[in-house]
Amino acid sequence: MSAIAEENKPAAPVASMSSGIALVKLAPWLYTIGLFAVWELLVIFLDMPPTILPAPSRVFAAIVQYWSPIWKNSLQTLYTTTVGFAIAVVAGLGLGLFIGWSKTIYAGLYPLMIGFNAIPKVALVPILVIWFGIGAVPAILTAFLISFFPIVVNVATGLATIEPETEDVLRALGARKMDIMLKVGIPRSMPYFFGSLKVAITLAFVGSVVSETVASNYGLGNMMSSAQSMFNVPLVFAGLLMLAIEGIAMYALMAWVEMRMTGWAHRSSMSH
Repeated sequence: MSAIAEENKPAAPVASMSSGIALVKLAPWLYTIGLFAVWELLVIFLDMPPTILPAPSRVFAAIVQYWSPIWKNSLQTLYTTTVGFAIAVVAGLGLGLFIGWSKTIYAGLYPLMIGFNAIPKVALVPILVIWFGIGAVPAILTAFLISFFPIVVNVATGLATIEPETEDVLRALGARKMDIMLKVGIPRSMPYFFGSLKVAITLAFVGSVVSETVASNYGLGNMMSSAQSMFNVPLVFAGLLMLAIEGIAMYALMAWVEMRMTGWAHRSSMSH
């Protein structure tokens, strides 16, 4: 009897663990549904006019009503954001490796990068319009400029924070600067790099929408600006909802890439 009891004993913890994992997977959906429910009830309770705060039911109705322009403009915003982000990834990785290569280069260029990042990117949009005209190019460049800095900083930080003791040991073993960077520096900076992609992709959406609002005839930014001028607030919120969906999807993709490429750098407790 005791042997049978011992065999059946782990069943409860295993069931509890599986139910806990299922609850974690359902949590985002439950919290989102709860948010929309509270939002709907709040609008009804406060009797808010749709020109101030439309209920989620009105927002979803606007998505159905204006689905064709919403879909086309969503694809345009996704395109400009993705292209600008891709350029930022390539350029940010290259410049980050260059800055992190030497402490002298790091000390010289890092303040310049901070100064550039302190400039509001919306202030650069009129300049981009003068150079490239109204259209997708200013949106792509704005997405690039606003998502570029986090990638550069994280890659450069990963390279610049190699322990001096590690470098001394490798040099004592006959390693050159290039060997240290290839064997230690670049692998060390990869978790920083892939982690920065999650921040950079969300910032890229901000850049695209800001530029589309003032310098484009297409995209969700332009659509929301036009809807705002016509006091079509449900359509404005529909655009915001589509932006949130695109941002969450791209963030989840970057998180998946991060775990696939740098899973070794995460603690084992995070993998459960």
